[in-house]
Parts: sequence; C-alpha cells; structure tokens
Amino acid sequence: MKKMIRQVTVFGIKLLISLCVVFGIHSVILYYLNISLFQNLLIPSYITNYFLALLIFFILVKLKKKYLDLLGFVFMGGSFVKFGVYFIFFNPVFKQNGTVSTQEATAFLAPYLLCLIVETFYLIKLLNNKM
Repeated sequence: MKKMIRQVTVFGIKLLISLCVVFGIHSVILYYLNISLFQNLLIPSYITNYFLALLIFFILVKLKKKYLDLLGFVFMGGSFVKFGVYFIFFNPVFKQNGTVSTQEATAFLAPYLLCLIVETFYLIKLLNNKM
C-alpha cells in the first residue's frame, strides 16, 4: 500500500511540475497575444486534465497486480473518459459562438497532450516493473 501511495505521489508531483511549466509558457504566449487567462477555460482545463490523469494513474497502479495484461486497455479507456469530459463540459462552451477557435482548442489540447505523454511514460515504467 505504501509503495502504491508513493508511486501515485511521485507521478502527481512530476505531472504537476510539468503542467505548471507548460501553463507558464502557455500564459506567456497568451499575454503576448493579448488574450486573457480566464478566456477559453484555460485554468479549468489544466486542473481537469491534472486530476483525471492522476485518477487514471491511480487506477492503473491499483490494477497492476491483478490485471497487468489489461493495463493498456484501461489506459485507453482513461483517454476516452478525458475526451468524454471534453465533449460534455468544454466543447459546448467553446461552440457557443458556432466554432471552436484555435485558442479554445489549444486550451484543452495542450494540457491533454502533456498529461498523455507523462501518463504513457509512467505506464511504460509500470509495465516494465521499474516503479
């Protein structure tokens, strides 16, 4: 149990640091484009992606011992859930004006892709028993 908590904690901290760095870069770019941080659901997008990635990784670690051969499917299911959250909560807000702008798409995709990369890296470590 302690090992599982440690694995999830290390993942959570590294993911948080990564997201903070990308959020900082994203914020600077938006500043130079004169776009508000509170426009396009940027902050909720980063927070939502962080907690969903943390939850998915927790589930992967929890299922590792019993269902090692199914972890890839659980991981893909987690990505499906993230897109479901996007289409249920974010997309309707983005489409209020009829189209999804580049800034709106980037507001969700930047943290989503970063979380996906970090999750994939840690899933590989998990599957290779290096965690």
